[in-house]
Amino acid sequence: MNPLEVEVKFHISNLSDLRHRILELGTKSQGRFFETNIRYEDAQNSFLQRESILRLRKDRKSTLTFKSKSPGQNQEFKILRELEVEVSDFHIMQNILEAIGFHEEQIYEKWRETLILNDLIFCIDTMPYGNFLEIEGKGNEIIESAQRLNLCWGDRILANYLSIFERIKTKLNLSFSDVTFENFKPLGASFGPIIQSFQEGKKD
Repeated sequence: MNPLEVEVKFHISNLSDLRHRILELGTKSQGRFFETNIRYEDAQNSFLQRESILRLRKDRKSTLTFKSKSPGQNQEFKILRELEVEVSDFHIMQNILEAIGFHEEQIYEKWRETLILNDLIFCIDTMPYGNFLEIEGKGNEIIESAQRLNLCWGDRILANYLSIFERIKTKLNLSFSDVTFENFKPLGASFGPIIQSFQEGKKD
């Protein structure tokens, strides 16, 4: 298993049209599931400072994941070192993490449909603040698939969902930290301009 996760994401306006184009590539859907993610921190809150994340996720199964920066820099893709393991009991894993000194720092939710084509993974994500496509795989195959889907490479986003939320939170002066559908329900705001500021082609 390759511990490096290579991916980009795109902000999507027409979800059904994009999904149709992804299926036309020959992908197979693995289903659409609701995710609850809990981000953990240590006593010093050092994970975020080190651009790392310790996450416990529950969808159709439960997984514990640690992501950290990969060696070197890359301007084309988001590349992280990813270590992930499936756990048999979500709540017991919560208790274990707390018992060894980690604490729950943030909850974030999304709906995700995963579609597979050989070594390429397409994730159609519905976040509380918008719809996105993540493409994960080998760099050249990611670029080729984005072209086949008529996606502008300059519109790719390398930031993670929590970084996007932090900017939305700052811009709109939000009082909450958990990225849940319930928290976003009353807002009724347009997040497009904030999200577009993360697109690589729009950066200075």
